[in-house]
Amino acid sequence: GGRFGGGGGGGGGGGRGRRGARMFAGGELRLLLLHLVSQQPRHGYDLIRAVGDLAGGEYAPSPGVVYPTLALLVDEGLIAEEVDAGPRKAFATTEAGRTELAGKADEIAAIVARIKAVGDQRERSESPPVRRAMGNLHAVLRNRAMAEGFATETAHAIADILDEAARKIERL
Repeated sequence: GGRFGGGGGGGGGGGRGRRGARMFAGGELRLLLLHLVSQQPRHGYDLIRAVGDLAGGEYAPSPGVVYPTLALLVDEGLIAEEVDAGPRKAFATTEAGRTELAGKADEIAAIVARIKAVGDQRERSESPPVRRAMGNLHAVLRNRAMAEGFATETAHAIADILDEAARKIERL
């Protein structure tokens, strides 16, 4: 093929994590992607989104680590492109891929639990009702500003309301 080098290399998690730590130790992303493909045939982009969903949107692996890992799984014969894939390549697990997954349920569960914990951490620190209310506040302020801009008095009044809300929250 026309790929450069072996595509191996340590290249762990990569991605848009807020934390500096690598998300995946060696081989873990490979195992997780194989597991996700075994659940249903998926495109590379679907896999990035699936991992992101597991992490509650707090992390997603970069295409720069996902696509080479998929290429490696194809080279190893563990996944294969579906024949009627259309414009995007969808991958499905091969018999060898299913064999590879057999007996690794605990390892996979541990990887999935760790990714979910990243999202759960945010859920605890930022509950859905609070997120909804903050979104609502943001929308109201934006609409008001776009409609008429803020006169100085209005701006001061709004700032007073927000400062008072902050004080009340602090005292909870």
